[in-house]
Amino acid sequence: MVNMAEAIHTDAAPAAVGPYSQAMVEDHLVFTSGVIAINPATDELIGDIAQQAERAFTNLAAVLEAAGSGMDKVLKTTVYITNMGEFGTVNSIYAKHFTQPFPARTCVEVSSLPKSALLEVEAVAVRA
Repeated sequence: MVNMAEAIHTDAAPAAVGPYSQAMVEDHLVFTSGVIAINPATDELIGDIAQQAERAFTNLAAVLEAAGSGMDKVLKTTVYITNMGEFGTVNSIYAKHFTQPFPARTCVEVSSLPKSALLEVEAVAVRA
């Protein structure tokens, strides 16, 4: 029997800025789209790299919660940053939002991100 993928949407995280879903769930796996540091209440991108990392991880948590998952259920993340020199700052904030055993992670420097964000993060998680 084939399962149907479920699209996830929550107003607690920024709306998609293009033709995609905030996350998709298939079976017990949650695949999030990349999230950036937009405040969903104001639709504004906020602050420096530390503030953007905090907001992006908060937005990611909201999407995961809407999918019936959570930060403690994340298996893999991909973090995109526009300046690898900020890795230490991002890493310390990342460590506050995840617990051991930490998810597998890839961190990549990119030349630019949507809305001129400094950081974007996506995740694969399990749904309880």
